[in-house]
Amino acid sequence: MTTATRGPAGLTARLAEIAPGLRVETGPGATGPYAYDASNYRVPPRAVAFPRTADDVVAVLRACREAGVPVTARGGGTSMAGNAVGAGVVLDFSRYMNRILDIDVEARTARVESGVVLDVLRAATASHGLDFGPDPSSHSRCTLGGMIGNDACGNRSVRDGRTSGHVEALEIVTADGVRAVADHRGLHPVDPGDAGLVARLEADLRRLVEENLEPIRTELGRIPRQVSGYQLHHLLPENGFDLARALVGTEGTCAVVTAATVRLVATAQASALLTLGYDDVVEAAEDVPEILRWSPSAVEGMDEAIVATMRARRGPDSVTGLPEGRAWLYVELEGDDQASVTARAAELLDALKAAGRMTGGRVVESATERRSLWRVREDGAGLAARLVDDGGTARSSGAESGGESWPGWEDAAVAPGNLAAYLRDFRELLASHGLTGVLYGHFGAGCVHVRVDFDPASEAGQTAMRRFLTEAAALVVEHGGTLSGEHGDGRARSELLQVMYSHRMIAAFAAFKQVFDPDGLLNPGVVVDPAPLDADLALRELPLVETSFTFPHDEDGLAGAVRRCVGIGRCRSDAGGVMCPSYRATGEENHSTRGRARLLQEMVRGETVQDGWRSTEVRDALDLCLSCKACSSDCPVGVDMATYKAEFLHQHYKGRLRPRSHYSLGWLPLTSAVAGYAARPVNALLRGPLGKLLARLGGVTTRRRIPAFASRHALRRALRTARTGEPARALLFVDSFTRAFRPEIAGAASRVLAGAGIPCAPRDGLCCGLTWVSTGQLGTARRVMSRTVAALDDGDDRPIVVAEPSCAAALERDVPELLGTEAARRVADRVHTFTGALTELADQGWTPPPLPETLVLQTHCHEYAGFKGRRPADLLRRLGVRDVDEAEGCCGLAGNFGFEAEHYDTSVAVADLALKPRLDALGGRTVVADGFSCATQIDHLAGDRGVRALHLAELLDPAADLPGETP
Repeated sequence: MTTATRGPAGLTARLAEIAPGLRVETGPGATGPYAYDASNYRVPPRAVAFPRTADDVVAVLRACREAGVPVTARGGGTSMAGNAVGAGVVLDFSRYMNRILDIDVEARTARVESGVVLDVLRAATASHGLDFGPDPSSHSRCTLGGMIGNDACGNRSVRDGRTSGHVEALEIVTADGVRAVADHRGLHPVDPGDAGLVARLEADLRRLVEENLEPIRTELGRIPRQVSGYQLHHLLPENGFDLARALVGTEGTCAVVTAATVRLVATAQASALLTLGYDDVVEAAEDVPEILRWSPSAVEGMDEAIVATMRARRGPDSVTGLPEGRAWLYVELEGDDQASVTARAAELLDALKAAGRMTGGRVVESATERRSLWRVREDGAGLAARLVDDGGTARSSGAESGGESWPGWEDAAVAPGNLAAYLRDFRELLASHGLTGVLYGHFGAGCVHVRVDFDPASEAGQTAMRRFLTEAAALVVEHGGTLSGEHGDGRARSELLQVMYSHRMIAAFAAFKQVFDPDGLLNPGVVVDPAPLDADLALRELPLVETSFTFPHDEDGLAGAVRRCVGIGRCRSDAGGVMCPSYRATGEENHSTRGRARLLQEMVRGETVQDGWRSTEVRDALDLCLSCKACSSDCPVGVDMATYKAEFLHQHYKGRLRPRSHYSLGWLPLTSAVAGYAARPVNALLRGPLGKLLARLGGVTTRRRIPAFASRHALRRALRTARTGEPARALLFVDSFTRAFRPEIAGAASRVLAGAGIPCAPRDGLCCGLTWVSTGQLGTARRVMSRTVAALDDGDDRPIVVAEPSCAAALERDVPELLGTEAARRVADRVHTFTGALTELADQGWTPPPLPETLVLQTHCHEYAGFKGRRPADLLRRLGVRDVDEAEGCCGLAGNFGFEAEHYDTSVAVADLALKPRLDALGGRTVVADGFSCATQIDHLAGDRGVRALHLAELLDPAADLPGETP
């Protein structure tokens, strides 16, 4: 190592010299999130590089070889065995090297860069009737490079096998910076000048195989999912020295893959899904051999605890279509003709009923049910990490676990015919160690996922974990299986390879790596010369952090809350659900829910991030969080970044001057009440030059129109038309936004609710405290909330209906979690959104006025996240709207966020993801948006075209033709 490149600054300078334009990050705010993947491990890197071309990768590898610095290649960072963390330079391929280079429809191949996300490739090939076969559950964010590194499989591996079976060629860079192509015939140089080096490397590999024919033939390739170790059997003479497939599954320890040519498969023309219920997973496994006789495309197993957690987190309707049972199999059949596939499914169901092990079974006809069933299976790893009991609270499986479980032995595999016997013995092994684990996974391929309630934070827990893993390795080998069936060995299992393989085979693995990486710089500590499986564990016992929020669902307060993130990265998806809008807009890891949670974990640890609450790195990472709360619902482990951000801002600015927008927007309920006394002159002032000056002084963007304030009499006039004289069954909470900007909605809501059999008494003059929460002014928020709770918890137990979804969410969740009192919880239990009230409280005979057949809907993120099963889209469909075109995703305004000058561009970029395209293609359809922020963003984007968003109350208002009030 040279002196010039010994430290991060020297290495960065060297890279800038030989690779101008290469982005390299070395600060704790950038490297902190890359210290983790989806495993138990934490290894802070020296630097993170973001290559754009293969030449950038060459430069990094050459500079790191000069300096003796290790290199770890990384895709989506979803590795569950510690495969994608390293102490040197981490190469993030997902940021820029994510292009599809070519699709050859006739040859059924695609050439892609390593950072291409699987779903992006599948979307590009779908129009040609083609697909990439392997489909891991992380398909929405895992990259092809990562799949190649681990030899990933997926739900349909019964049909499609492993990634290695679909690789035609790999474009690699060796440890010394030589570019080459590995294919089915060997290794070929990209630069003719490297031909001699490449020829010697290939000759060394051929000699290695000749010297180890016996162990390679007898120990490798024994079962379908044997991923552990290196797949040297592809280099056997009878297999044609297929170096491309031999390099798949090497986990970045032998070469860095920059691009790949992969084979595509035809998309099935017809399919049928069966759901089969059983008393337990062992009973389900007993039926697998019979099911495999029917040539299914997928046979997936799942435990009841995962289903219960999904329903608790996303509502009872999030999982439908399951028969009675405590464990289930999904069986998918495919073919060219729907009638024949459906007939086969019925015949299989009859055969399994005759076997007598099922508690029930059915063919799932509904496309919606099929999507929901696959969603719960795909979220299995995250759901199993934080299980809930039947009551919806965290399941406690140990004194300090708080319902947490961890990977480490999460993807062992056996031959499918041995699965039931293995599972029976494995459960006995768990019980003998006093551990529990939720079993699920690819039963048709004999691969079982399990997260175990280890205690990796304590020394005693680590010792117990090591003892269990060693015995589990011996058990799976006894059943003829493999330590890893798809996630790779990584740091979790490489040390245990000696239990599975002979000394001679282990030596052959070492020799294979030595040929490619003689200095041991590529992902060291993995597969060859492994690090101890209990080294570099991320979890440790930490002191409690004093906070304002109570974090009632996390035993360790904030530390336990941010530890919810286990790194599976669903927040890095570009589609599906609502989270994470800032990541979708920027593509930066630090702007994902995971990246922020990991940086908060670093802050709590106090090592890489040493400034605690004063950390500018954490502040900057949280800056683009829109506080949309979608992660609290979409994240399988329930990370709630909006709450964490509010707590951080409160602590960060305690006793210090805040950003100007915290005052101008955070105190909006008070200033808007004052403005109501002189609405007309205030509005005129704000529309002129002085208004722009005031906006700048308040940190508010001048690129938006300031919404007009309503007069303080407007609400009284709006409610006057809604009086029915009937006894009130509920309270209508008139929130600050409705009172200040849209009082007509209070009138419309009152009329609709009365017509639905829910006459309401308006309750004005109270505030939920939302704006103070979102700007981190929690002291003021607590005072405001306390007054509101005292006024509402006065012995009245009637439902509280809130027209503004964000205020309903604040009353339902923020108020009890910040105040922590029984009174706050009683008030929260009474809260309904407008949609929720019509869904749960309306008279059965209520009939709304005629509605449009089709409309565009923007659901408020807080309503999406916090009110499961009570969303506007569901209600509108039940009321007869045939086509609800929902802009699934955040509108981008998000309360104060989109009004802050520095966030305007991000706000519009988020709107461009889902909302704006629908407004651009509106075609005269009605637009519905209950949230004030959503309606304001719609006005900003399309108001000049005459587009105005209606609140659901206005859409359903029987007096909708009445003239609206103008301030």
